[in-house]
Parts: sequence; C-alpha cells; structure tokens
Amino acid sequence: MAGDVKALIFDVFGTVVDWRSSVARIAGEFAAQNGVPATNWDQFARDWRNRYQPSMERVRSGELPFTKLDTLHRMNLDEIAAQYGFDVLSADKLDQLNLAWHQLSPWPDSVEGLTLLKSKYIIGTHSNGNIALMVNMAKNGGLPWDVILGAEVVRQYKPMPETYDRCCEALGLAPAEVMMTAAHNDDLAAARARGLKTGFIPRPDEYGVEQGRDLEPTQDWDVVATDFVDLARKMGC
Repeated sequence: MAGDVKALIFDVFGTVVDWRSSVARIAGEFAAQNGVPATNWDQFARDWRNRYQPSMERVRSGELPFTKLDTLHRMNLDEIAAQYGFDVLSADKLDQLNLAWHQLSPWPDSVEGLTLLKSKYIIGTHSNGNIALMVNMAKNGGLPWDVILGAEVVRQYKPMPETYDRCCEALGLAPAEVMMTAAHNDDLAAARARGLKTGFIPRPDEYGVEQGRDLEPTQDWDVVATDFVDLARKMGC
C-alpha cells in the first residue's frame, strides 16, 4: 500500500487536532477568568473558524502580502469580539485569547498513530498554520513531528499548487514519494493534481452537528483509513 512513499505530510486543523472543541473550551475558560458572560462557545469557535478561508483568500488573491495565520486569526477575532462580549477587553487580552489556536488538543488516535508512522516514515505538517503556532501546538499535544512545513515555509496558502511543490522540494523528495494526509477531500484533490500520493481519514466531529462534507472519500484516494492508527497499519507500520 505504501509504494514509494517516504514521507507523510499532514493537514493539521481538523485532521490532527480538534479545533472546534478546543477553542470552545479555551474561550469559555478565558471568558470566565476575565468577567465575560457565558455564551455558546461552540458557536464562537465555528464563527471564528468560518473567517479562516476568506482571510487566506485575501493573501491568495494578492490583496494582502503573505500574512501569517496568527495575524489573520487576530484580525478575524476583532471582527467577532463584540458579538461575544470580548470587546470590553484590552488588545493584550485579545492577543492572549488568540493563542487558543496554539493549544488545540489532538484527536484521541493522533499521537499513537503518528508515533507508529514515524517509526517508518518522515512525518511533518503541511498546514496553513505558521511555524510558531505549529511548534507550540506540537509541544502542547505531544505531536511527534519530524519537520514543520506549510504556509510560512512556502509563503503561500493551500490549496495553491506551489504549496505542495515546495514542501516536496524542502524534503528533497519527488511528489510521488510524499503522501498528503487529510480529512478534507479538496486538500487531497489539490495535492493529487501536483503528483502527491493521498491519504484520507474522516473526522466526522470536526464541525459537529453542522458537518455536511468530508464524511467519506469523494475520490479513490491511495489510502483510506478510519483513523491514524488504522492508517499506520495500512502503511505497514
């Protein structure tokens, strides 16, 4: 099943970590500590995340120069702060809340599965998250990456073609030796178009009750697994 694959690179938000529940939990705790009234923190997490793609599109389109995700997240937080009572807090406090994205918890199978895969393959991020964000998240969640790759390394956001090309170049590998691994079919389709192998792992709880996509593979991806431990088994680990 592994073929010529030497490295697996991973989408992180939603595939490796549970951003929705993590942000909801952290925001609720932060609000309680700072006198902000309780509200629907799951909706807050989703509203914040819903601004993720539109903000990156401003970079992809050339409207903004490359801007790291921490900065885009902070801009997006300003847009919804008043709606959730955070507008009473100082800019420094909002900077602290913005670090919620550095503290996302892995899905239950992530660390075990990644550790198994690491025994045989290079494993690394291919995330739109910036380097500091990825490193802090790895430290927080015990994610055993060999290398941090992605948007800040290539100075562009997925799914632009050059993001996949440059990650392979950084590893010194041909695209066919690299497997893009994600819970999102569109990410895999963009990677396949650049010659990478593809691995799909569904994460049906990523968006909770509102999830209406990526519940199953939409193409014949090279590997389809139920979780990371299953992926490791199918990759011969």
